[in-house]
Amino acid sequence: MNPPPITAVLVANRGEIARRIFATCRRRGLATVAVFSDADAGSPHVREADSAVRLPGATPAETYLRGDLVIAAALRAGADAIHPGYGFLAEHAGFAQAVQDAGLTWIGPGPAAIEAMGSKVGAKAMMAAAGVPVLGLLDPAAITEADLPVLVKASFGGGGRGMRIVRTLAGLPAAVASAEREAAAAFGDPTVFCERYLESGHHVEVQILADAHGTVWALGERECSLQRRHQKVIEEAPSPLVDRLSHPESGGDLRERLLAAGRAAAAAVGYRGAGTVEFLADGRGDFWFLEMNTRLQVEHPVTECVTGTDLVGLQLDIAAGRPLSGPEPAMTGHAIEARLYAESPADDWRPQTGTVVTFDVPGVTARFGALAADGIRLDSGVEDGSVVGTHYDAMLAKVISFAPTREAAARQLAGALRRSRVHGVTTNRDLLVASLLHPEFLAGTADTGFYDAHPPAALTAGGGLEPALGALVAALADAAAERGPLLPGLASGFRNIPVGYRSRGYAAGEREIEVRYRFGRDGLEVAGSPGVSLVDAAGDRVVLDLDGVRRSWTVGRFDDRVVVDGPQGSVELRRVPRFTDPTVRLPAGALAAPMPGTVVRVEVRVGEQVKAGQPLIWLEAMKMEHVVHAPAAGTVAELPVVVGQQVSQGTTLAVVSSTDD
Repeated sequence: MNPPPITAVLVANRGEIARRIFATCRRRGLATVAVFSDADAGSPHVREADSAVRLPGATPAETYLRGDLVIAAALRAGADAIHPGYGFLAEHAGFAQAVQDAGLTWIGPGPAAIEAMGSKVGAKAMMAAAGVPVLGLLDPAAITEADLPVLVKASFGGGGRGMRIVRTLAGLPAAVASAEREAAAAFGDPTVFCERYLESGHHVEVQILADAHGTVWALGERECSLQRRHQKVIEEAPSPLVDRLSHPESGGDLRERLLAAGRAAAAAVGYRGAGTVEFLADGRGDFWFLEMNTRLQVEHPVTECVTGTDLVGLQLDIAAGRPLSGPEPAMTGHAIEARLYAESPADDWRPQTGTVVTFDVPGVTARFGALAADGIRLDSGVEDGSVVGTHYDAMLAKVISFAPTREAAARQLAGALRRSRVHGVTTNRDLLVASLLHPEFLAGTADTGFYDAHPPAALTAGGGLEPALGALVAALADAAAERGPLLPGLASGFRNIPVGYRSRGYAAGEREIEVRYRFGRDGLEVAGSPGVSLVDAAGDRVVLDLDGVRRSWTVGRFDDRVVVDGPQGSVELRRVPRFTDPTVRLPAGALAAPMPGTVVRVEVRVGEQVKAGQPLIWLEAMKMEHVVHAPAAGTVAELPVVVGQQVSQGTTLAVVSSTDD
């Protein structure tokens, strides 16, 4: 018996994945229903849906993780199907069963398959029985020095949450406890396990589609080796490792073995729908099963580009009982996806919050849909004015490049990111550009240890727009905004009697830059920078001649910030007032909250002696834990926060009186 037809789809998710699913539904003439928390009331996915239902509250536990509220919203809005997206309840067997029990169509695999693969411990046993290579499980209580390093992993969920690398036996208990807390907060289940940790390797995954008529497709593979905090940063299809080890001249068959293992995994669990079988592979062509994600993956757009498919559309077909028809799609060309995050990579990948004042990616040829030819695709959860808060993931958008060759795709994507204008929050944009153009990445040899070998600060050093030049551009634009357009020569204010230099101060991070300039007989004079001449300057655009090369920049402003964008990259600057207000200074030794969050653990007391770098306080924000360390050896003089307390960014968490003081 065929399922009833689907006419209206509720997406039990938010942000870019909700918008992505809505796009396919609109192309198919299906009605769309959004759910939203109070924090998401003004989000783009809410406005784009045909109807939307509020889930009271702000935290995931109050809203998107409340399956009963989501199902009630679907029934109230007249939806007859639910698509879970990824994250939240996407891999919750109980929710899938409850959707079906409510008479709604579940757009995903059956509850039994979700449950079987939801426990990574059980999944490994099932895959081993099916002949798929696996890494053995380790009992945390029985781990010895010979087993180190090990990886603590949440048994339920993914996305890097509830994962810890342990290199010493002394650090194992704390790592397990921390992973359990994070897993419970993100997935509602604190179960964790351990396995051997491979310092380097290649993360390769197979996209699976299976219908209710016995057909299983493996739509090629993806490589997602560039990761931070066990979360993917750059993904691509096909995998350069698999390409290299599957070349006919080398006699390699890695691709055939991987795709066969993916099909075997799907068959072993009686799978139906879209899923991903993830493996860790080495340079010799050996690979091991990591987990099966019983849902659509964040990186599914690269597979859509190289296979010309609409994976969401195929999910809808399978849920409606239609068979997969035609030959198994093959890969053509190369696609690369970069995840644009609101985060500071050089500051231990710290998530950032704030308002996205400007969001513009140039040259976009498709949004939320496969590219028919070479170009840039954008799947974004934000737009101008969107707010990045503390309750949800910090990903802003996925920028995808499709081209005939891998190098062309990488350079096209790097160029689009470099020319993007993203103002209001710190992002990983410069890191993405540097990663895409790094010789190891271009050669296809980068592995999961890439960011350990090439820390973000080193990767981005010397990249982007040089702050001193950006400050000069900002100073001229600010002057033009106050006085009117600046032009060379007499119109710029030349006088027969020389005048002193004007001065404006800016800061790039902790670096303060003073710009001193004036207009003399020969036009613009910049103290310490001969060879710079002004072509023109307005409040939002500056053109300079630098040693005979003409360059132009656009200038944007918000709060006390000035953002300078140009072909070489961007720089965000803070205006430095001539006189600072002493009342805004923190006490000496104060540890300020780096972001809004909740205090979940305090390991010190007032009067306690601490060492430099010692963990003191744990904050939970964006479903992950962030540790605040002692800046120097000393004594805890003040501790004004307690466990469970909500704090805003900049709140004093503790004051450590330095031993040196």
